[in-house]
Amino acid sequence: MSTEPEPVIDHLSREAARFIEQRDFGNWTIEDQAELDTWLAQSHTHRVAFLRLDAGWKRANLLSALQPVRPMRASHAPRRHWWSITGASLVAATALIAFGLSGGFQPSKAKIQTYTTAIGGRQTLELADGSRIELNTDTVLRVSTANGARKAWLDKGEAYFKIKHDSARPFMVFAGAHRITDLGTKFTVREEGNAVKVALLEGAARLDTNSATGPRSAVLKPGDVALATATSLSVNKKPEQQLAHEVSWEHGILTFDRLSLIDAATELNRYNTRKLIIADPAAARLTIGGTFATNDVDAIANVAHEIFGLHVEKQANTIVITR
Repeated sequence: MSTEPEPVIDHLSREAARFIEQRDFGNWTIEDQAELDTWLAQSHTHRVAFLRLDAGWKRANLLSALQPVRPMRASHAPRRHWWSITGASLVAATALIAFGLSGGFQPSKAKIQTYTTAIGGRQTLELADGSRIELNTDTVLRVSTANGARKAWLDKGEAYFKIKHDSARPFMVFAGAHRITDLGTKFTVREEGNAVKVALLEGAARLDTNSATGPRSAVLKPGDVALATATSLSVNKKPEQQLAHEVSWEHGILTFDRLSLIDAATELNRYNTRKLIIADPAAARLTIGGTFATNDVDAIANVAHEIFGLHVEKQANTIVITR
């Protein structure tokens, strides 16, 4: 009678499994992120081990299914040492097996849910605690309620969080190396390449970031817009009406107020597979205002032609605007 060979679990896989488990089911802190960043920077093999294992988790969504078999920690034990080698080996083994599967396994009571929107799509999530999350175009968001925690990971795109405040269970949003903690809040989080933008519309929120120069934090108030990168954290104030324009996408529209034509095109391109191309530098600097449907790229082209007298060439997948 043949049996399946047990996968070989090396030390790097155990370490990667420890980070992944703590990230998705523990109390992930700035210090945890710093430790992970340091570990990843130590060696290319560390990065490969982590990315491979993380891909296994995401493909099979196994973390929540494995959670009940985690060893319990004593109340007096330091938080760093609760993970047992046996538990890490099991998690790493399962993730490595899952990485090679084509899919199909679905835990019966998954506690991490992944939500996605296509280009131009939107989705509203109603959480059991009364909170609402609205996903914008081309977005990937994971939400966990494991062990009563309230956590979300913005892997891509933009989301508008309308959080029901609970001081005993703060809602936390992770975006890259940045963490936003609800203090009774309505706020947006937008991933912009190597930066994360947080706009606070109501209440308060704390933004923690682990920059190259060390941890930084800011408590945001209504009207604050924070931009966090790998090296900096800045906060600027915007008028209430302007912030309202920034979330008009939840109603399927975009509102521009003296925005350059190139920036308007870039914003509209987020919502459409048919792209606007501003091919002339002088035309790109022209400013426009108005309200446009997120799926109406022709509207901008019509403004460019009728108001500014620009040349518009409409093709199957692009609209090219020139002088």
